[in-house]
Amino acid sequence: MLDQVRPVALLLARVAVGVVFIVHGYQKFAVMGLDGATAFFDKVGVPLPGIAAPAVAVLEVAGGLAFIVGAALPIAGVLLAADMVGAILFVHLPNGFMVGDGGYEFVLSLAAAALAIGFSGGGLLSVDALRRQRRGAPAPA
Repeated sequence: MLDQVRPVALLLARVAVGVVFIVHGYQKFAVMGLDGATAFFDKVGVPLPGIAAPAVAVLEVAGGLAFIVGAALPIAGVLLAADMVGAILFVHLPNGFMVGDGGYEFVLSLAAAALAIGFSGGGLLSVDALRRQRRGAPAPA
């Protein structure tokens, strides 16, 4: 029974976390605009904000999509977790832990989820699983 439920649970987790990242990346493109995101990155002390803001926006959208389809999960997971570590260090850490105070609770949860999903293997309902199957490679434990 567990083996039958696991792929669906991983799919639901990938979709939920992927959507959160896509929305945050989309926000940098459409709500703040890249100029606004760059100004914010500059204000909080992110190095090279003119490069970092669009790179983070693209990473969050592309990484979220990768999670949803289950493609390149280890790469997407590590990059999204690193993105969240940057958000903790540059934005949320001074506000403490609790998210209601602008703290890093939620961002830390996203970093942990990105790593967990990234190294989960994605489950049977993922592009990575299809690639493994075509190569004849065993599924991750």
